[in-house]
Amino acid sequence: MRHPSTSPRRAVLTAGAAGLVLALTTTPLAHAAPSLKPPTRGSLVLVGGGLKADNTAVYGEIIKRAGGAGARIGVITAASVPASQDPHADDPQRCSNSACNGAHYAGLFKQHGAADAQWIPVDLDHVDAADSDEVVAQINAMTGFFFGGGDQYRYVTTLLHGEQHTDSKVLAAIRAKLSSGAVVAGSSAGAQIAAGRDMVTGGDSYQGLRDGSAPGYFDDPARLGYLPAGGFGFLTSGLIDTHTGAYGREGRALRLAADTGHDRVYALEENTAIVVDRPGTATESITVRGTNGVTILDLRRVQTKKTPQGWSAHGARYNHLTDGDRYAAHTWTTRPAATKRHLHTLGQAPVPVNTDVFYSADNADGRPYSLLGTARALAATRAQRTATATTHEAAPRFTVTLTKSGRSATWTSDGSTPATLTGLDLSITAQ
Repeated sequence: MRHPSTSPRRAVLTAGAAGLVLALTTTPLAHAAPSLKPPTRGSLVLVGGGLKADNTAVYGEIIKRAGGAGARIGVITAASVPASQDPHADDPQRCSNSACNGAHYAGLFKQHGAADAQWIPVDLDHVDAADSDEVVAQINAMTGFFFGGGDQYRYVTTLLHGEQHTDSKVLAAIRAKLSSGAVVAGSSAGAQIAAGRDMVTGGDSYQGLRDGSAPGYFDDPARLGYLPAGGFGFLTSGLIDTHTGAYGREGRALRLAADTGHDRVYALEENTAIVVDRPGTATESITVRGTNGVTILDLRRVQTKKTPQGWSAHGARYNHLTDGDRYAAHTWTTRPAATKRHLHTLGQAPVPVNTDVFYSADNADGRPYSLLGTARALAATRAQRTATATTHEAAPRFTVTLTKSGRSATWTSDGSTPATLTGLDLSITAQ
């Protein structure tokens, strides 16, 4: 089978046998809250996409929290196209639909040590199954859940009821299991759907910074859209975005958060998870697991304005956490992994020029640098207190400025390479 898609483009969602067609373009969607209270005992494992089959740290974390050797994982892949829309549905080597992707993930969980893993048969071909008592019984027999990638709006279509945004029976059962101590995990769209209000539905950083965000789901994949009613509301302490390092999405995440009044962003890189203990409580705690990292943007002091040149933002703070680091959401504080120490030995090299800070798809020369690359180079040198990076596009051209201050700190795992960064000031201006 082909690996489930982690970068879906905008498309009409068709509910096969159920005869349902949804095509959101520019129509705002109604605000509504998830139907149950936030969880208090369970945990989340949210991956930024691109979860590799050999990532024992992340798969192991999910299985451990689901009961270890006795773990029973329910796999939900309704974000994938259903079999009726997959021309290769009958070919196990080429299929990429909800059923074969569910079997793929179930097999991986068993390989990593779960006692059992089963596909939960809810998708666009089986929308009615989301309110099936038989499927609810299957949910109640599980000790953990994994939501696969694809298009997060398909989860809205299949597991929530219309503009009222109320839970189906299956989602209500998963929410109850989470509240009583189960683990809920997801990758890419499966992580995005854990969001509360203003869940991102698509868009690129440059177009988002230039044009702003709008409620809805758009055929133009570059347009920054969001769902005001949000996802499932499992994690509400910050806005969630995924594939950050691969697609340079920090810009779109910051613009969406500023437009919609969020003061924090969790921007997850690929093959890396945030493990959230006690989500939705005053003691919510986050641990990073995986090979890359997570950027946490603090927007509590951000100020935005529009000028003839374009949109700008000042007063944001940039933090980047890597494997083993812990973050307390209530106090906004980072505790680096015990294996890391402060980076005291800095070089004299200037920060390299960065003319494609958000990885433009229009850059024919490739993707030579990134916002994270600039931040790490600044943290590693004593030659500069401030570094700038610009967008590839120039009408207008946005400049990102990172500045070290008295609150900035850098930790290293090897004694010389920056790994964890906290407290860099960040601004974005249009020119």
